[in-house]
Parts: sequence; structure tokens; C-alpha cells
Amino acid sequence: MSEYLLEVKNLKKYFKTKKGPLCAVDDISFGIRKGETLGVVGESGCGKSTAGRAILRLHEPTAGEILFNGENIVNYNQRQMKEMRKKMQIVFQDPYSSLNPRMSVQALIGESLRVNGIGKNDKEREDQIRHVMDVVGLEERLINSYPHELDGGRRQRIGIARALILNPEFIVMDEPVSALDVCIQAQILNLLGKLQDQFDLTYMFISHNLSVVKHISDRIAVMYLGKIVEIADSAEIFKNPRHPYTQALLSSIPIPKVNLKRERIILEGDVPSPVNPPAGCRFAGRCRHAMPICKEVCPELKQCGNSQVACHLYDEK
Repeated sequence: MSEYLLEVKNLKKYFKTKKGPLCAVDDISFGIRKGETLGVVGESGCGKSTAGRAILRLHEPTAGEILFNGENIVNYNQRQMKEMRKKMQIVFQDPYSSLNPRMSVQALIGESLRVNGIGKNDKEREDQIRHVMDVVGLEERLINSYPHELDGGRRQRIGIARALILNPEFIVMDEPVSALDVCIQAQILNLLGKLQDQFDLTYMFISHNLSVVKHISDRIAVMYLGKIVEIADSAEIFKNPRHPYTQALLSSIPIPKVNLKRERIILEGDVPSPVNPPAGCRFAGRCRHAMPICKEVCPELKQCGNSQVACHLYDEK
């Protein structure tokens, strides 16, 4: 039996465009253990959100395998996926646009119960809704409120409650705090940690904010232009980043100490087009360590010390 609750093998997601296929996610593989949080970071457009949605089959994968509890769900039909969605949920980035403004808090959270036929009657479903509202910190008096009447933090708590009410095992967190104020971000992150411990949840936490990912993640995967370039434990990534792109990302984190000096790695050049990505390493055109082989051969994700890294710098090590 696999050690992973979720295992992704050679996942690809291409979108058709007039100029050719756009390689949003291009041959990525990783696993997430039960009860673990895998943080996924990278610049905007690197494919991290597309990867999360492809795993849930909100975007149909172009190729690859998605193993959940050892079963490949890529070929599941609509009926099978309806059952699977009780176990796999998502919390979206924008807590306002992801909520129907014409539905009350009770209707928004209870929609999943209605669609899946859970609960013997309206009274039982309302009791479940009130319970999950209490769990995520939503006041009971808000049950008949509408999204426009609430602040961003409460809206995101509705999104979390909506995902949680079906008792899932795995939740994709697609930048769940990026649209919130800093003080509200901390509250939501603490809530997610508490819920994970309470319900033994497994998270895929997508974000561009490295400080947030460090706070909540057990392991971190770094993506660049549709590829995973490094995976390691959270502490290892921040202590000993190996890939040049990871090093550049970490050097951009502000330091709250006036006299502390650290090398700032400035990336030059533009990100290549995902419609026509380079043949070799996709980071080669912006990498200060680039070698001739980097522009010819795409590096594989290999074990290097305590990390997995896709970089020719470590081929001989």
C-alpha cells in the first residue's frame, strides 16, 4: 500500500490556443501523505492553481495519473466523481466571487448536503450547518446573512465550512488568504491548522507568499513554468535551497532586521511563453549558473541530499 493519500504521476494539463497548446502543467509528479500539508509556491502563471484544479478534475487532465487511496481517479465517470468529491474539496482564492451573492449563508453551506442527498430532512441539515458554522468560527446569527453583508474573513470561513461539511479527507487550498488583510490571514491560517488537527485533514496549500507557506506547510514544492523544480521539507527549503530559482524566491522575502545583510538575487529576462517553452531547463534563460546542457536537456527531478531537485548543477553529486 502506498505511503501517500494522494499521488500524482506525470500529470499534464494543456490548453488549446490559436498559437498551439499552452503547457500550464507539464509532467509533474509528487505525493501527499495523510494528515500532511504540501505547500506549492511559484510566480503567477507557473501552473500551481491549474495543478490543484486538475487533481480535482475541475480541469480535465491531458495526461497522467491521479491516485487517491491507491485508486486512479482520472478515468472515473461522472457518477464516480460525484462520490469522490465528498472526499476531495477546494477552497478558492477570492471568497466573494466564489460565493453566489443570491444565496444566504445557510444555503451556501448546505448546498453540498442537498446535492449529495445528505440528511433525512431540513431540520437535520440545518443542525449540520449550524455545527460546521460553529467549528469554523461563524456566529450563528449570520445564518441568514448574504455574502455582501460580510467581511472577507467571514466570507472565507463560509468557503471553508462549505468544503468541510462533507467530511472530506483532502482539501486544495487555492491561495485562501491572499485576498485578506494580514491580521485576518493569521486568523484563517490558525483556523486551518486547528481544523487539520481536529479532523485529520490533508492539504495542498497553494500560495505565492513564502512566509505563509513556511508557517503552514510540512513540505514545499516549488513550481516554475509548469514544472516542479524542487521538493523538500519546509525547514530544509528555507535552510538549504538548492535550485537557483528557489534561492532567488527566498532572497526576495523581506527581513525584519535593519542591519542584517543578505544577497538579493535579481532575476533578469522574462519568463518564457508556456505556449512555446524552451527545450531544456525552462529557467536557463534567467539562471546565473546556466550551462550549455541546460538549454538542451530538461533536467529530471532527482534526490539530492534531503531534497528533490531538477537542476543540472547536481547531476554529478
